[in-house]
Amino acid sequence: QVQLVESGGGLVQIGGSLRLSCAASGSIFSLYATGWYRQAPGKQRELVAAITSGGNINYADSVKGRFTISRDNAKNTIYLQMNSLKPEDTAVYYCALRFGPKDPVRWGQGTQVTVSS
Repeated sequence: QVQLVESGGGLVQIGGSLRLSCAASGSIFSLYATGWYRQAPGKQRELVAAITSGGNINYADSVKGRFTISRDNAKNTIYLQMNSLKPEDTAVYYCALRFGPKDPVRWGQGTQVTVSS
């Protein structure tokens, strides 16, 4: 059984920073493809940042230069460093992990990020 536990969300002022973490535990071998998604009220879930199986890193245009995705393979944990936060970054953030090419996407429980003035 694989478990993903997210942490690090919260309330922050405009221009502030947060760091999200997503730790995987259970019957896993290693991280394969990893990513962060977000869903704002009334909107579809969208990709924020991803590290592909080949190690390529992709960002949504709206977060480029402000967010940084990283991962610690030894800890089976991924991170999302979010700087210069804006109100439009307010959403529930979900991590998405795969542990192999045939492994289904596994989702974290979601963590709320609220950016206020």
